[in-house]
Amino acid sequence: MENDFVSFDKIKTRVTEALAGAYIPESVDRLYVVRNLFGKVRISVSEKVGDDESCRAALQELACKIGAAAGKHGYGPDETGVLYLSDGMFGTLPDDSEPVAALDRVHWVERLVTGGDWWTVDDPPRKGNAKRWTLFSVKGGVGRSTTVAVLAWHLAHKEREKVLVVDLDLESPGLSSAMLDTGAQPEFGVVDWFVEDLVGQSDRVIENMTARPAWADDLDGTAVVAPAHGRMPGEYLAKLGRVYMDSVKEPWASRLERLLAGLEARFDPTVVLIESRSGLHDIAAATLTDIGAEGLLFATDSDSSWTDYEILFDHWRDRSMAERIRERLWLVSALTPPNDEIAYLGRFRERAWDLFANRLYDDGGAGGDREDPFWFELEDEGAPHDALTIYWNTGFAAGASLRTLEEAPIKLAYESFLKRFEHLNRVRDGEEAR
Repeated sequence: MENDFVSFDKIKTRVTEALAGAYIPESVDRLYVVRNLFGKVRISVSEKVGDDESCRAALQELACKIGAAAGKHGYGPDETGVLYLSDGMFGTLPDDSEPVAALDRVHWVERLVTGGDWWTVDDPPRKGNAKRWTLFSVKGGVGRSTTVAVLAWHLAHKEREKVLVVDLDLESPGLSSAMLDTGAQPEFGVVDWFVEDLVGQSDRVIENMTARPAWADDLDGTAVVAPAHGRMPGEYLAKLGRVYMDSVKEPWASRLERLLAGLEARFDPTVVLIESRSGLHDIAAATLTDIGAEGLLFATDSDSSWTDYEILFDHWRDRSMAERIRERLWLVSALTPPNDEIAYLGRFRERAWDLFANRLYDDGGAGGDREDPFWFELEDEGAPHDALTIYWNTGFAAGASLRTLEEAPIKLAYESFLKRFEHLNRVRDGEEAR
């Protein structure tokens, strides 16, 4: 078996097969199979069980079996295939890690450089009543920035909301300069908050990191923007390289929640619009999974767009996370061609339904075992796969300034989208049933 080529994707299957029927000493209350940063797997157990020689021998035999099954991704007989961890180190392994097959005592742990936030779905405790919306896409160039500005304008102008816009597309911070005049930009931005927070100075930054767009002056509601950077970006790349760090005591997603809570406490918004980074990066993950936000998932009817969402949805389904995330996801048909909308949206709906039905909706559909299945038919209006529609518009495509917004192009491109969003915003506020 040691000459077999075992690819990364086959590791878990091979290890699970090796564990089936394997002897695990009764004294081992919990055993972790840890895949490290290099993709190699071995066992981690509490050092308390290591005092028993027969237990150590049984664990070494199990480690050799796992190592052989994993090929080059395993540890050989002469290597350390079992790690005996102190109580402090053993306690850092996650309690909610993934069970391996039907073995109650065996759990799988991933050690990741990036991507960790896609593995959890959290609803943090919140003091404010603001509804949070994350605008996310797996690809760039689909109109998220324009939509954030249009939504903020519409909610403040038509719905009399207090809107907070947060630019978290830090690698491509166009929203900040697009919405704010140069002279109106605040002193600091999101990247400044994160780097100063590492040394305990975030309170000094948050006081000076929001500004109002010019179009917000004469509205019944209001809007403010927390940009990616301030008036003077300064050493932006040096700061950007430190933005995603966990602090000594706090993971990055928790720091993000604290930033949002701090901004909400200062501005007291009714709606928070978050422009996420596109793609499958940690910062994009956290904005969907860890801050209790509704997710608007932008897509176009392209094979690459659907494939990328399939990767993400498969991940949630295969790790039993679907039920915790699916009720706050809503698909958006971006850049919809107005001259071929019926045929285009028909194709889009079919592919969107396949995406959700095969991955996030309940198995068996309406006729399944569940009393109240999370299931929608292809033609169901208001379903997560029933996309909010944004039409391609010449004015916006030409790079129209978001510092001044005109009602005519907004109506052409966004009338359908805004009407549907208003309904969803009320639904998520508990005013209507889904």
